[in-house]
Amino acid sequence: MSTAPTPEPRAPKPALIFDDPLDQQSSDDTDRGWGERPGADGDGAADLKRFLDEKPPHHI
Repeated sequence: MSTAPTPEPRAPKPALIFDDPLDQQSSDDTDRGWGERPGADGDGAADLKRFLDEKPPHHI
């Protein structure tokens, strides 16, 4: 009579979470990171440089 091999211990399965994902705030729900540039302090020359950098090529 043959014996069955002993089963190896399995890793626990991840728990299912049934929370509403729309209750959590995502990074897109904030104004942080939208058009901000480091060191932009309202200088006119900096504003012009930003305008020229971000201008689409068909607006030359």
